[in-house]
Amino acid sequence: MASTEQSLLDLTDKETREKLSFWDRRTDAMAPLTEKQMDAVLEIRAAAETLSVPSELPIEDLCSLSSRSLQSPFIATVPASTEDVLLKGFQMLDMGNERIETAQQFFAWFAKLQANMDQDESSKYRKTRDDLNCYQEQCDAILTDVSTALEHLDSLQKQYLFVSNKTGTLHEACEQLLKEQSELVDLAENIQQKLSYFNELENINTKLNSPTLSVNSEGFIPMLSKLDDCIEYVSSNPNFKDYPVYLAKFKQCLSKAMHFMKIHIVNTMQHLTSQLTKRDPMGLTNADNAFTLYYVKYRAAAPKVRSLIEQIEQRAEKIPEYHQLLDEIHQCYLDQRELLLSPSITSTITDLTNQNSKDHCALVRSGCAFMVHVCQDEHQLYNEFFSKPTPTLDELLEKLCLSLYDVLRPLIIHIVHLETLSELCSILKNEMLEDHVHNNATQLEAFDTVVKQMLEDVQERLVYRTHIYIQTDITGYNPAPGDLAYPEKLEMMERIAQSLKEEQMKRMSQESMFSDVQLEDPDGRRNSNAGNVEASRLQASISPADLHGMWYPTVRRTLVCLSKLYRCIDRAVFQGLSQEALSACIQSLLKASDIILKNKTQIDGQLFLIKHLLIVREQIAPFHTDFSIKEISLDLKKTRDAAFKILNPKAVPKFFRFNSHNAILEFLLEGTPEIKEHYIDSKKDVDRHLKFSCEQFIQQQTQIFVGNLEEFLTKVAALKTMAIQGGPTYSLSQQPWAQPAKINDIVMTTYRVMKSKLPSTLQSMSLYLANRDTEFILFKPVRNNIQQVFQRLHASLQEEYSGEDLQIVACPSMEQINLLLSVNK
Repeated sequence: MASTEQSLLDLTDKETREKLSFWDRRTDAMAPLTEKQMDAVLEIRAAAETLSVPSELPIEDLCSLSSRSLQSPFIATVPASTEDVLLKGFQMLDMGNERIETAQQFFAWFAKLQANMDQDESSKYRKTRDDLNCYQEQCDAILTDVSTALEHLDSLQKQYLFVSNKTGTLHEACEQLLKEQSELVDLAENIQQKLSYFNELENINTKLNSPTLSVNSEGFIPMLSKLDDCIEYVSSNPNFKDYPVYLAKFKQCLSKAMHFMKIHIVNTMQHLTSQLTKRDPMGLTNADNAFTLYYVKYRAAAPKVRSLIEQIEQRAEKIPEYHQLLDEIHQCYLDQRELLLSPSITSTITDLTNQNSKDHCALVRSGCAFMVHVCQDEHQLYNEFFSKPTPTLDELLEKLCLSLYDVLRPLIIHIVHLETLSELCSILKNEMLEDHVHNNATQLEAFDTVVKQMLEDVQERLVYRTHIYIQTDITGYNPAPGDLAYPEKLEMMERIAQSLKEEQMKRMSQESMFSDVQLEDPDGRRNSNAGNVEASRLQASISPADLHGMWYPTVRRTLVCLSKLYRCIDRAVFQGLSQEALSACIQSLLKASDIILKNKTQIDGQLFLIKHLLIVREQIAPFHTDFSIKEISLDLKKTRDAAFKILNPKAVPKFFRFNSHNAILEFLLEGTPEIKEHYIDSKKDVDRHLKFSCEQFIQQQTQIFVGNLEEFLTKVAALKTMAIQGGPTYSLSQQPWAQPAKINDIVMTTYRVMKSKLPSTLQSMSLYLANRDTEFILFKPVRNNIQQVFQRLHASLQEEYSGEDLQIVACPSMEQINLLLSVNK
């Protein structure tokens, strides 16, 4: 039995070892170990190799142990005797009562011992195997439970999915139902909302047909708003059933409501107008009563219709019917205002005309001021009724203003005085347009239109009268003898000024003599004396020729005319008139200068012309305008030449040529008139005449003073020229006209003329020009010419004559000439 068990045990161990060898064989291992597991096995093997020596091993056998076994850190306690050791060993081997006597017993015992030892060695592996088997069984049980649980979970999942699908379907169905319910509710509300507009028709009809309906009631305005909403809604949905029927009914209701509003507003205004017209507007004694009658009453009635008009104005931009109604209300209001204002305005303008029949400026000023107040009051009253402007109000005001224009225009076109016309222009342009209209352009727009039209009429009349004035009073002016009494007028005025100056100086000297005994304030006396001295100096500095009243009448008229026109008419018109006036003035001065030259002396005529041209140039300088105009003329010179050419008998054969030399073709091409443009500048014309007059004066004065010397020098120059050009050579001193005695007569005559006439010439220049700078500038060329003539004479005498001849000639030296000229400067 024991051998059988042993053989089974050996077989089992062998099989076990073989099976175990399959686990980690190199090829096709059943349980291959990872590197980490291999490292763990190696560590276990290393630990097993260092097992401690059993304590029950006999001490005699210690010598048989290998050195490796002796390396154990365990140190056995050596028993007291060998027998004790052996006894304990056998006891441990369960042989404490058995004795080995034969070899057979020993081998049996040894086999048993070996089997026990093998069993002891493999017991832990078996235990481990059993534990692993137990674990495997547990794992298998767990896997079985897990599989069962997974099956249950799969079943639960399928059931969950089924239930979830059913729930989702139910939820979707519920949502669909809720959606359909919401849509139906919305549809019902939408239908109800749409039907509400149609259902309002009956309510609106009931209210409009009610006998107690009043446009001033609290429910009328909300009803209008609802009616407007209904019409707007129906109009925006033409695809509804019975759309035309309901729209027509709503329009009918709207027409009825607007009719009620119109009747109420129109009746209110007409009733107010009828109440006011029952009174006698002509019986009003002052402007306050008129203001009360025409404005206060209307302003008191404005709140009664203001709210309705505001509702109409708010809807007028969107609904054409309301816009038409607003226009009718505007027209009714303006008709009533015109009915009230027209008689009163006509009466007031008539009264103003009667009061200022001789003063056109006062009439225009008062009439325009009255219409300004009317326009402003009407705009303010209109704003009491309406909040939005209308062009028809300006049309009414313009119509009312035209009543003033109709009265003033016949008076304007019969005014002949330029002063009156220019003042009217100033009133209309400065006071009315620039002051009143510019500061209140909105309310005075209609007044602005009428005033501009009136201003154009005044300007047209002013231009017309200016043309006539230039032709009659400047171009056609016939000077009186007193106008041409030069230099007597200037001398008389100078004597008067001198006598006044002497009298003033005498009075001042007398006042200074008694200044010590006067009891007045010395400072006041000193200021009075200073004022008198300043006045006398100012009076003495003004020449008679510079006085406005001493100007030639055409100059005075021209400058006065231009000063009145400058700010009254347009720039372009003023340029044309100024050119015409200045041209006429220059021609009149030339004519007057010629008369003075014939009746008096040549220097008087020339200085008269120079002085007045200087006055004209100085006075037109402040006018900031261009005095030039463009004139267009037709030049027919080429046409005349071509006509003469074609009428030439030699040109008859050319009529039938079929080339560029055809006579008719040449006439058409070469005979075309030319249009020429040229500019006329009156300011430059004044400068040109002034320059020509000054040059003529310089030339003639030079001729008067040294004319004989210039003639002598001209002969000397001609003689020298002939000698240079190869003619006969003559000695100047041998010529009969160049004898020293002859030259002495010429020189002495010239010197006497200079000495006698030079003071009178300078005195005349001082009398006419009355300006030292101007006198110096004008006389300087004359002095230079005289000096140059004497210098040429000295040069010729030094060249041609001997010292004895020069003594006979006795020509004044340049120092003497300069002294003569400088003394008389």
